[in-house]
Amino acid sequence: MNPDTRLGADGVARCAWAGDDPEYVRYHDEEWGRPLHGDRALFEKMSLEGFQAGLSWITILRKRPRFREVFAGFEPVAVASFDDADVERLLADAGIIRNRAKILAVIGNARLVAEMAPGELDALMWSFAPQQHPRPSTFAEVPATTPESVALSKELRRRGFRFVGPTTMYALMQSAGMVDDHVVGCWRA
Repeated sequence: MNPDTRLGADGVARCAWAGDDPEYVRYHDEEWGRPLHGDRALFEKMSLEGFQAGLSWITILRKRPRFREVFAGFEPVAVASFDDADVERLLADAGIIRNRAKILAVIGNARLVAEMAPGELDALMWSFAPQQHPRPSTFAEVPATTPESVALSKELRRRGFRFVGPTTMYALMQSAGMVDDHVVGCWRA
């Protein structure tokens, strides 16, 4: 068995990072690496990946229901209308990550998405998905960034988006299925 896979209590081999946490196992099995489309869905993913910077993803997963609640389901037009009172409301909410810069980035990014044509964010992000991506045998083969994530980050920053660095964008590409980094031996590989 690949040392970077782990046999779960259900007898299924998974990427070892999923561990035993039921929410992480569900996320691994049902979401991570599966193609995700739609402006709202990708805006949510971009926002949550930005909040994750410097934290563990399981923290974000556990807080995701509350994030969705207080950020109007990540509907870009709704979030774009948030004002200073909303920022203060969000900073007071212990159910989310209370980081002013990240909150302001999500609101600013929502305004940029709201100005785009329907489907434009989806098309833009997916235009940076590599044509081919080799299956990693081990986690050591999984990069933190790729030329595509660097280019996506650069283009988003050029358009005014924030908290969209190359590492964050590679994590988004993994979670949104633009690349599939399930290691050899994982049932999803």
